[in-house]
Amino acid sequence: MAVTAPRVLRPQSAGPRLLVLRALGLGDLLAGVPAIRALRRAFDRQWLVLATPPALAPLALLTGAVDEVLPYSAPETGPWPPLPWPGGPPDLAVNLHGRGPQSHRALLELRPRRVWGFPHSSFPGVSGPAWPDAGHEVARWCGLLAHHLVPADPNDLSLPRPADRVPPRPGAIVIHPGAGYEARRWPPDRFAAIAAALRDAGHPVVVSGGAAERPLAVAVADQAGLDRADVLAGRTDTLDLAALVATARLVVCGDTGVGHLATAYGTPSVLLFGPVPPDEWGPPAGRRQHAVLWHDAAPTDPRDSRPSPALLQISVRETLDAVATLLEGDAEPPAVASRTADDLVPGPRSADQVPQTADRAAAAP
Repeated sequence: MAVTAPRVLRPQSAGPRLLVLRALGLGDLLAGVPAIRALRRAFDRQWLVLATPPALAPLALLTGAVDEVLPYSAPETGPWPPLPWPGGPPDLAVNLHGRGPQSHRALLELRPRRVWGFPHSSFPGVSGPAWPDAGHEVARWCGLLAHHLVPADPNDLSLPRPADRVPPRPGAIVIHPGAGYEARRWPPDRFAAIAAALRDAGHPVVVSGGAAERPLAVAVADQAGLDRADVLAGRTDTLDLAALVATARLVVCGDTGVGHLATAYGTPSVLLFGPVPPDEWGPPAGRRQHAVLWHDAAPTDPRDSRPSPALLQISVRETLDAVATLLEGDAEPPAVASRTADDLVPGPRSADQVPQTADRAAAAP
């Protein structure tokens, strides 16, 4: 599928405005791109405003579907502050954030002419189909629009590369050990084992992450024998990260936003899933450049403070085999360094290794 070019921003007119709410994390934004682009096509004469966290604004504009970003981060707990919406009510407000009630309330406070979303008993004015309890996240929001006769292509996930950014380390293998919650974070010593094996095999390796994840990234790099210059965590903004992933040879990460970037750029990736299954948040089926590792297990809390049992069942050997398949076909996988403890559950990590914010709400309000 052709990549949608960045939209040329036009001067704002006094005409109708369309407000879309998706105030979550990186992976959430990217999973919502097909629905946002569908709204852009269906309401091409309206000024489309996306309410999303300010750090994601450059990536939102890169989709080519957004005229303006309304900076807004939805709190995970407690009451929501009002949306900082200027001027008169929006013509249409679309809740691509969650099933309510708080997300519905935030939009209805603006008195839009119409509100689309999944119905909630407290807000009869919200128009849409019943909330699907199962299925892929991308399909969920495309289905909401289909109810309103707006066609959306769930495969419309691609992004153009940021034109104004020089990729930090083109051709490197990116190891991304972080995730929003411990439940989705593979043990650091296993990430270090992957990084060490790839380094020993002669591959350039870097470790990515946000500023709050830098201690975790440094710990992985040190255990893998990488240089501190190979730790990019805390040194890249959203567009730098996009440029890094777009030009990477391979990405190894958990079920997190960086995996969605790999999907958006068609970058080969090994994705480690748990506790949420890949048929809910993974890449589209049939894209062979993405190897999804998943061991079915009893459901556990995606916001738990421990790695999920499903995630812990994924071994270093299994991951290296998947890496080798993507890098070199059926070539001999890199050797596992003898210092690793492949299948041991790690002990408690220090608080400074916990990321500052989640990249996805498990059940957005």
